[in-house]
Amino acid sequence: MKKTLVAGLALGAMMVAGAAQAQVKQDMKDAGHDTANATKTTGHDIAHGTKVVAHKTADGTKTGYDDTKHGTKVAAHKTAHGTKVAAHATAKGTKTAYHKTVNGTKEAGDKVAGK
Repeated sequence: MKKTLVAGLALGAMMVAGAAQAQVKQDMKDAGHDTANATKTTGHDIAHGTKVVAHKTADGTKTGYDDTKHGTKVAAHKTAHGTKVAAHATAKGTKTAYHKTVNGTKEAGDKVAGK
């Protein structure tokens, strides 16, 4: 009876060891597949992130271009308006100076003539 019990226990231990070894092999195989899948996922995520960054950079560049274009137009219009105002003020100042010079010359002539 003891021999049968020992033989049964030994047989059971070998089966458990065999099953454990098979489980280790399967775990190693799964680890390899998991690593491959993780690598694929990482590659896809990097590609997606790169595309997103490229699109956002393009959008930002377009926005910057549009803002610069608008700013340039505004600056040109303000410069033109400022130039017109300055020209008008200069013309008015020139007329005033002309009239004052004429009046001053008349007064000086009158003083010389004794009027």
